[in-house]
Amino acid sequence: MKIKLIKYTPEPERAVAMSARLCYSAAGAEELEQSMSEAQIDKLIKKLSNMGHLSTFEHVSFTFAIEGISRVLTHQLVRHRIASYSQQSQRYVAEHGFEYIVPPSIAVKPEAKAKYDTLMNQVQQIYDELLGLGVHQEDARYVLANATETKIVVTMNARSLLHFFEKRCCQRAQWEIRNLANAMLREVQAVAPRLFTKAGPACVALGYCPEGEMSCGRLAGISANK
Repeated sequence: MKIKLIKYTPEPERAVAMSARLCYSAAGAEELEQSMSEAQIDKLIKKLSNMGHLSTFEHVSFTFAIEGISRVLTHQLVRHRIASYSQQSQRYVAEHGFEYIVPPSIAVKPEAKAKYDTLMNQVQQIYDELLGLGVHQEDARYVLANATETKIVVTMNARSLLHFFEKRCCQRAQWEIRNLANAMLREVQAVAPRLFTKAGPACVALGYCPEGEMSCGRLAGISANK
């Protein structure tokens, strides 16, 4: 898996704070943007975050280039609707010698891994044979596995990312998208730490676990360490 933050709104924290201040100021956006101190920005972002007033977080966006993930993951990822996606097309990009993702539970068992690899090789063979018989790529792709490696560019605003992290950084999230979410979180915390101070699974971000009886128990450990 390879994740890189390739673009984001310049000075995202200042943009969020300026947008919030504008709602209650006679001054214009440009004046506010230039006049706000770092201390004012820090105080205002903390207040917005603590109060859950996150509409101004929507004014800043982050774009990620993601590779080395499976179609299993992207089928989950695109369920997060307030986002933009551009995924490598299996209709126009031939999958000769396609890479595939191996789940850890399979990778650690030699017999399971051997069966898995055999199946992937058979899929590749059938795919190539179909193309050789004149079947269009858009139809031959029907035999490809969910494990097939894909690439995608994703853009989300800060508010959508916070929701994404709540759901997908959770221990109960599927392992591959959880790894992706944690990697994306590290990327945005490096460039906008104040916006994502409380980001993470619900037990971290909200202070409670919405999973109820299915909770992983992490919240108890967090509470004990406070």
